Amino acid sequence: MIGIFDSGVGGLTVVKEIFKQLPEYQIIYFGDTARIPYGSRSEQFILHYSEKITQWLLGKGAKIIIIACNTSSAWAADALKREFKETSIFEVITPAAKDALAKTRNKRIGVIGTRGTIKSSAYSKRLLFLNPKAKVFLKACPLFVPLVEEGWIKEKTTEEIAKKYLAALKENNIDVLILGCTHYPLLRGMIKKIIGPEVKIVSSAENVAKEVKGFLKQNPKIERQIRKGENHQFFFSDKPYNLDEISQLCFKRKIKAKIIDPFSK
Repeated sequence: MIGIFDSGVGGLTVVKEIFKQLPEYQIIYFGDTARIPYGSRSEQFILHYSEKITQWLLGKGAKIIIIACNTSSAWAADALKREFKETSIFEVITPAAKDALAKTRNKRIGVIGTRGTIKSSAYSKRLLFLNPKAKVFLKACPLFVPLVEEGWIKEKTTEEIAKKYLAALKENNIDVLILGCTHYPLLRGMIKKIIGPEVKIVSSAENVAKEVKGFLKQNPKIERQIRKGENHQFFFSDKPYNLDEISQLCFKRKIKAKIIDPFSK
């Protein structure tokens, strides 16, 4: 299966894109809702649980791993690739950075994410590595994740918070904005309304799905190892009380999930 993990329900936006672009493959998803949010956790904490979850997914039959969480991608991706050398592991930062650079005209790119992702400077480093002439403007939006987890997608309070977060990016004349957290695509309509129609939105979820699709096309031996069908599996380490609402937003239907915390002891 295609293994996907995130700190909570936000990674379902990556699942949505995998279903859209690679509908024939089975996925196994783990959301670490018992320890959400990762964005305010230490590097050591994120690395520890990212390793544990990856090992657990591989034990459940995953053949490739997608780190849906931007914070885990920032702090743990390199370590996971070293530790699990025989497994193809995909992070969400590089595909989004490449797409942003392809779409920008003035090379002024904004990035919003959790405090952990922004603190890591992972997007800045990747964007500047790919194009040293880029100008990168970062903004931590720590309240977005709990607001999405609460299901406050269309609340006026959320819109007012978004306006405050995005004000500085608008002033910096960006023409591309990277949604550097898998929760944020659920706020895409609101963000687009505030940031303006001239600013292109880049989703890490869409771009990592494209990368995986291209990888499987180029690696038929690995592709043949991945199960086909619709027997998808969803696991969470604690019950996400808003799962029905979020799954309706992502998939237009409810999903069945199992609650299990393999790392509680």
